[in-house]
Amino acid sequence: MRDFISIAKPTVGEEEIEAVGEVLRSGMLTQGEKVKNFEEEFSEYLGVEHSIAVSNGTVALDLALKGLGLEPGDEVISPAFTFIATANTVLYQGSVPVFADVDPRTFNIDPDDLSEKITPRTRAVIGVHLYGQPFDAKAVCQICEDRNIALVEDCAQAHGAMMGGRMAGSFGTGCFSFYPTKNMTTGEGGMITTNDDALADRMRLLRNHGDTGKYNHISIGYNYRMTNIQGAIGSGQLKRLEGFIAKRIENADTLNKTIKIDGLTVPFRTADVRHVYNQYVLRVEDDFPVSREKLMEYLNANGIATAVHYPKAVYEQPIYQKLGYGRDRCPVSEDVSRRVMSLPVHPSLSASDLQHIAQTINCFED
Repeated sequence: MRDFISIAKPTVGEEEIEAVGEVLRSGMLTQGEKVKNFEEEFSEYLGVEHSIAVSNGTVALDLALKGLGLEPGDEVISPAFTFIATANTVLYQGSVPVFADVDPRTFNIDPDDLSEKITPRTRAVIGVHLYGQPFDAKAVCQICEDRNIALVEDCAQAHGAMMGGRMAGSFGTGCFSFYPTKNMTTGEGGMITTNDDALADRMRLLRNHGDTGKYNHISIGYNYRMTNIQGAIGSGQLKRLEGFIAKRIENADTLNKTIKIDGLTVPFRTADVRHVYNQYVLRVEDDFPVSREKLMEYLNANGIATAVHYPKAVYEQPIYQKLGYGRDRCPVSEDVSRRVMSLPVHPSLSASDLQHIAQTINCFED
C-alpha cells in the first residue's frame, strides 16, 4: 500500500543532529558562537551586511518594525492575501495596517494598488514573497524610494528566492522564518537582514532586553534571542539549501508538465525570478466541475495531502472584522483565497509520488 504523501516534510540530516549534540555537550545552549556563525553565513549567502537571528519569523517582523520606531497612528501597507502574522505585527506597534490587493497570477502585492493606498501617514510597506516567488521588488522599491517609505520584506517562504539576480531579503529589511514547513528549518527561529548599520544595531539592542553589556540596559527591550541549538541546525540547513531549492524547482516543473486537466491552473512564474516553491499552489477555476473542497477530499482519499494557504483575506478574519477592518475591500485577494489549493512539492517526494499526484488529478471524474 502506498504511503500517504504529506504536504510538507522537513529534511534534517546527520550533520544537523551531530551539531545539536555538540551544543548539548558543550553546555552553552543559549545565544552564542553558533548563532553568530549562522548569522555570518546567512549574510554571506544573501550578500547583505547584517543578519540578526531571532526566535521565530513573527518576531523577525515585529523587531523589524520596532527598529523603524513606528508610533500609534502610523500606517503600514501589506497585502490582504498573506498569513495573518504579517498584519498582526503592525498591530503590535499600535500602528494601523492598510491592505493592498494582489496580482491575480502571482498572488503578490499589486504595485498599482499599493500606490493608491499610500497616505501622508504611511511609514512602511511590507511586501510578501508569497509561496517562494518574489514580489515585483523593482516597482515596490521605486515606490518606497520616491515617497521615503521603509520597505520590509516578508521572506518567510522565500529562502533563496531571487529577482534580477538579487536575493529576497536584500532589497529592504528582510524577515525570514525557519518554521519546519519552510525551505530550511531550525525548528522555530527567524532572521532579519539589512544593509543599514544603525538599524542593525538598534535591532540587536532590542533583541536582548536593551542591554549594551552585562546588566547595562539603555532601552526597553525583549527576549527575542535564538538559541545555539537553533543556530547549529541553521548552519547545517543553510549548506543544503541550494540542493533543497533545486529539488523543489524540479518537482514543480514536473507537476507543471504533467497536470493536464481543464479548470486547474498551475503556478505562474514571473520572468527573471527564481521561484523557490515553498508551496506549489493551483488555482481552481470556475469551469472545474466541483468545488475546491470536493477536490481536496478526493485527493486526501487517494493518499495525497493538500492545504489552503490562505482561505481568507486577512481583513476577513474574525479579529480584523471585530476591529473594524474590511471596509476598503480587495476583490482579487478575496477571489484567490477561495480558489487556491496547495499540493506537496517538498524535496522528499519521489518520482513515483509526483506521478501519483498528477495521475490522480488528471483522472478526476465528477
